[in-house]
Amino acid sequence: MKTIAITGASGFVGTSLKNFFEKQGYKVVAINREVLNNKQELQNIVSSSNIVINLAGANIINRWTKEYKELLYSSRINTTSNLVEAINSVETKPELLISTSAVGIYDNKDTYAEDGKYSDDFLSKLCQRWEEEAHKAQTNVSIFRFGIVLGKKGGAFAKMLTPFKLGLGGIIGSGKQAFSFIHIDDLLNAYKFVIDNNLTSTFNLTAPKPTTNLGLTRALGKALKKPTIFPVPEFALRLIFSEGAKVLTDGQDAVPKKLLDLGFEFKYKDIQETVDSLV
Repeated sequence: MKTIAITGASGFVGTSLKNFFEKQGYKVVAINREVLNNKQELQNIVSSSNIVINLAGANIINRWTKEYKELLYSSRINTTSNLVEAINSVETKPELLISTSAVGIYDNKDTYAEDGKYSDDFLSKLCQRWEEEAHKAQTNVSIFRFGIVLGKKGGAFAKMLTPFKLGLGGIIGSGKQAFSFIHIDDLLNAYKFVIDNNLTSTFNLTAPKPTTNLGLTRALGKALKKPTIFPVPEFALRLIFSEGAKVLTDGQDAVPKKLLDLGFEFKYKDIQETVDSLV
């Protein structure tokens, strides 16, 4: 029986991965915050694991005060650093480290495969440092750049669904900003695909056909048979989230070129079929 160790295992994606791989016959070990700060225990776990999946990180959708930016940084960079240090210090190393990043690493002016141009803002620089830290591991490393993960049991979709069900949904800002997303089922299968094929690269974890915030809004309205006439103005988001509003008002148009080139088949390719499967 192979063992997978997961940081951030209590979150939406982490819980989904844990349940998924346990059904696949893997032993799954959750690495919590206490373990991450206990060198000996962390070394024991990574040395007895075949795969390590790094998901830890504070929620990016929040008000970006100075203190919260520090939390966004430490929960990603420091956590990854501790994990990498543990991997590098043990004799028996895991076969593969899969570390998380985000399509927020790219600028928002074009459609990008994995070689796209990076932005120069806080989120992009955070992702770049996150990836740099993961690549210090002395084992095989793959980076998964997430789009917005959509699923029934948590994450962004669960939060956005309520106002749309009440007929209070609408576009955010202009609605023209790109919206790169992935169905949770496709994300889980992508992890399995990369692990089964022992792949080491940087992958965009996004559906093949990105949409816009307007496209998402229309898909939700159609699936729920509800009006979508209540836009959320950008200035209101800035009042709530300050600089963090960029996560909602900007967007990255990312495509999963490497996964497609390797033959991975997405079950949910566009926003309408994704939303229809979830409502």
